[in-house]
Amino acid sequence: MSQWFMITLVGKDQTGIVAKITTALFDNNCNLGEASMLRLGGNFTVMLMVSYDGKVQNLTTFLQPISDSLQLQLHIDAIDGQLHHHQQPNLRIRVHGADRTGIVAQVTTALAEVGFNILDLESDVGGTDNKPFYVVDIEGIATNGIEPVETAMQGLLGNEIEIKLEPIETVMM
Repeated sequence: MSQWFMITLVGKDQTGIVAKITTALFDNNCNLGEASMLRLGGNFTVMLMVSYDGKVQNLTTFLQPISDSLQLQLHIDAIDGQLHHHQQPNLRIRVHGADRTGIVAQVTTALAEVGFNILDLESDVGGTDNKPFYVVDIEGIATNGIEPVETAMQGLLGNEIEIKLEPIETVMM
């Protein structure tokens, strides 16, 4: 019987990471579920949900040599798959401003305090070394409505930060 695993790999970005990892998984009868793979500051991160009939040790046996050859850090955990149980975001938040320490902590703390459930968060640094700016894009569920989120975000405005809230129309199927 198949078990779900979360496979995480992190290391210097280079050509072929996704191809080599996914081919090894395919060759060893693994089925991919949800995945997130992206480049962050010259590094590449991979998070894969994988269904497999074996154990963590078996996955490690065939993935570790590939991970080592690519100089990637490998981590594997058994998980509860929960595929096809997606939550749909109803609010998108964009934070943009002068780069400084604590932006993500302050915004996410204020959101948590009003019951906002983050489903996706991406951030990026732009500008120049002399004048950097920080951008955070968040999608999630305003469980208590949008008004408490608006109020919470008002308290963070200023300090060279702009915050834009955009309701997301959800489609029920």
